[in-house]
Amino acid sequence: MFRFIWKYSKRDQLILLAVTSTLFPLLYLTLELPKRIINDAIGASSSVVQVWGYSLQQTNFLIILCFAFLAAVLAHGLMKMRINTMKGVLSERMLRRFRYQLISRALRFPQPYFERVSQGEMVSMITAESEPMGGLMGDAISQPVLQAGQMITILSFLFLQSVWFGLAAVALIPVQAWLIPKLQRQINLLNKKRIQEVRILAAQIGENAAGASTLRANGGWRYRRAMISDQLGRLFGIRFEIYQKKFFMKFINNFISQLTPFMFYLVGGLLVLQGSVSLGALVAALAAYKDLSSPWKELLTYYNQTQDMSLRWDVVIERFAPAGMQDEALFEGEPKTRPHLDGDIALDRVSVRDMDGNQILDDLNLTFPHGKTIGIAAPSEEDRRAIAELLTREILPSAGRVRIGEQNLAELHQGVVAARIGYASSRPVMFQGSLGDNVMMPMRYKPLSEGGDDPGFTETLRAGNSTDPFKAEWLDPSLAGLDSADALRDWWLQLIDGMGSGAALFQRGAEQVFDAALHPDLAQKLVKLRPLVQQAVKKAGLEQQALIFDKSTYNTALPVAENLLFATPRVPVTQALLAQQRVFLGQLRELGLDETLIALTRDVIDMLRQIFGLDGTDHPLFRKLGLEAQTYETAVELVERTRKEGAEGLDDEQLATLLAVPLVVSAEQIGPAFSDELKDRILELRHSHSEKLMRPLMDVFVPLDPEAVAPGLTVMENALFGKVSEIGGARSDEVRKLIVDVLAEHGARPLVVELIYDVPVALGGQNLPAVFAEPLAFTRATIKKPDILILENALASYDMQTQVAVYKNLRALLPETTVIYLNDQFQNPDVFDMYVEIRQGRVVTDEGPGDVEEDSAASADLARKLRALEQTPLFSGLDRRQLRLLAFGARWFDASAGQVIFLKDDQPTDGAYVVLEGEAGLYLPKSGTPDELILRVGPGALVGELGLIRKEPRALSMVAETDLSCLRIGEEEFLAVVENDAATAFKLLQVVAGYVSN
Repeated sequence: MFRFIWKYSKRDQLILLAVTSTLFPLLYLTLELPKRIINDAIGASSSVVQVWGYSLQQTNFLIILCFAFLAAVLAHGLMKMRINTMKGVLSERMLRRFRYQLISRALRFPQPYFERVSQGEMVSMITAESEPMGGLMGDAISQPVLQAGQMITILSFLFLQSVWFGLAAVALIPVQAWLIPKLQRQINLLNKKRIQEVRILAAQIGENAAGASTLRANGGWRYRRAMISDQLGRLFGIRFEIYQKKFFMKFINNFISQLTPFMFYLVGGLLVLQGSVSLGALVAALAAYKDLSSPWKELLTYYNQTQDMSLRWDVVIERFAPAGMQDEALFEGEPKTRPHLDGDIALDRVSVRDMDGNQILDDLNLTFPHGKTIGIAAPSEEDRRAIAELLTREILPSAGRVRIGEQNLAELHQGVVAARIGYASSRPVMFQGSLGDNVMMPMRYKPLSEGGDDPGFTETLRAGNSTDPFKAEWLDPSLAGLDSADALRDWWLQLIDGMGSGAALFQRGAEQVFDAALHPDLAQKLVKLRPLVQQAVKKAGLEQQALIFDKSTYNTALPVAENLLFATPRVPVTQALLAQQRVFLGQLRELGLDETLIALTRDVIDMLRQIFGLDGTDHPLFRKLGLEAQTYETAVELVERTRKEGAEGLDDEQLATLLAVPLVVSAEQIGPAFSDELKDRILELRHSHSEKLMRPLMDVFVPLDPEAVAPGLTVMENALFGKVSEIGGARSDEVRKLIVDVLAEHGARPLVVELIYDVPVALGGQNLPAVFAEPLAFTRATIKKPDILILENALASYDMQTQVAVYKNLRALLPETTVIYLNDQFQNPDVFDMYVEIRQGRVVTDEGPGDVEEDSAASADLARKLRALEQTPLFSGLDRRQLRLLAFGARWFDASAGQVIFLKDDQPTDGAYVVLEGEAGLYLPKSGTPDELILRVGPGALVGELGLIRKEPRALSMVAETDLSCLRIGEEEFLAVVENDAATAFKLLQVVAGYVSN
């Protein structure tokens, strides 16, 4: 840690050290001047004092010395403030550098390492655990020098006054240094014991809470209360002992601290009486000794802190230095050249091992021709992921090498890999921002402009952070061979259409809210198409589901406020926003609408409380209402109050809380509680008072106008100038499709799809529906026109016919790109120029899987079991770690022809059987007649699993028809895999369904 501090802050530490050294003369002055004031000014023998050959009046000399003391104290305080500020800035700068380096190192971790280290652990290390290190980085040199210098200055002053004063000051420091830590260690041990006893108490309290009914039913509460009392007694005893030692330690420490002043008073007083020491020197010595304890404590604290931080540093650095990290030289800076990877991809005897040293890919010898379409089928997800990570250099081979043309993949700069190789999966990682930010990530490799006048960038460089300015232009269309951002967006739309997602994204785009100021062409288009859309709706007979805005009718899809004002909100209507509209609330009170709406709120709250209760506000159906959870919870309390007192006792904030419910929720959502009488009343007030009510709300609402787009409404709603009913079912879906078709026919499709580009993405993409995931992953990988494109289950949601169409479209869009498809299986391998099947990390050939060289007989046996289990359909896609656990617990089982393996009604404790070689018959025993053959099973079959799952006796007998070789899987191992692997559980469900259908 100190090497890191010295390497990156040597200059600043030396400057801080030089400034720190200026404190010591000032400190000496603050000790010396009080002595001079007492001896030379107050204690002067005459009214005239001689100073450096000048004669001064005693009072003038006293005033000069006092102001000199004040100046010394002020200068000392100002310098100390300056030093602390410098240390704070240096600490934060070094902490910022350290955190940046840790984050940069994390970006070079091998991908498998992230499976061993949790995200939370990494975040904690970079944030919370590194925080105290920053303070030490600023104090590393200046703190011990400052405190030791202060001690030396004070001791020097004491020795100069009298040798006895100096000896008295240091005499008891070694005693304190030995005794106090020893007592503190005893207290620490007692605290550890106290924590253990508290945990026992917590467990007992938890047991009591969980078993309260059992204790009541069985009369055990008195015994349990006695047990708790005994545990509380043990805690009391430990705490009592801690208090005794703690306050004894304080007593000893305080006594020793006061023993030295006692010696000063006794010995110093005698010396003053004898005339050996002046009174001023004694007073100054006492003041100096009082200041001596502080730097001594600070030095002890600094020592403990360095020991603690050094251990913490080692732990953090160990976590951030895993084996297999990418070379920093291949990651930082710019590559010398950025060659195209337009050669064949050659895997030369490549093997890959995981972080535990287990083999994943074994001795792959493959050559993928350039510019062709390659399909790789691998049932194991671990195999597919390893191949994808190998080809994108997320992992390095443990043996062999990967070459692309004349380039060794392991030696390429990461900038080349990122620009020339694209990768997409069905579960892309999404970053907070917008969908466009995520898609255009490959187009933002480096800044195209300088940082400008950003004052923070200078400090960024001083802290050793990124040399790339954040506030600069980053989008570089030339990386895709294009010359403008518009051309880049057009290319993105081509890719969307090419993968067949255009229609789905168009539909989603039509459901987006947009800003007319940012999309004026779309706004004009929608207003222009309104008559055509409304005409198409009427022609299709869908008026009941298409609720067009009409000033003379109540629109049940709009909330009360929007119906009352015949307007839409510019911003979301919340309780806080309503509470600010005091004029509007006053008008509602004048019109008597407050009582009516509160009565409606009571009905709605009662209904919502029956459905969601008080703890169901995180349910998707509740969130769909647009009602804030806190507003709902507060409204529940206020509703009970209004049943007794009505609306009279409510202030504006409480009234806003209650009105937020009907003013946000529509009549469709409320249902029968929203009466026709209330609708008529609101319509009547709309015609008579809407203009007056709108005046104070012009900054919140915009009147609905057939000739203008309405903010807050979606593209579809603006095109219709209305709302689509949420309760219309399939007929409402027809309305949506009809509107989308009209927009597409009249050229609005590109304008609408472009809105998808601006869709906000929350942290981790939690707010994005699944329909966006595959287009995002696909277009992010292809937007840069890569030389190699790897698609791992990227089209998993598409049927085979659509996938083939996408293959052809992609080949037309990227004719020179080598496209590699990774999947568990392909229904039609003939569509590929080259097809490879990989099982258990090896290429499947007609000769079958070969033997793997292993380190020992045990490893060879485990490998044989793994190969056998991977041949069974149920376990073929199992995660390699789970498969190894299953293989470890499995046992070989051989039976000769005619041997009974188990009988009907036997308990299934022997486990399930995987048939490897030979055949077995499953028989239903018959009394008096030969047993009935129900099913004959061969290699790959799993027998007996239903008995394990249902925990019931065997339903049939199993008899070997030929010599039989099996793997027997124990009950515990089998159930552990089924319970912990969803894919296996689903496959098992399919197998059971097959039994039922048969």
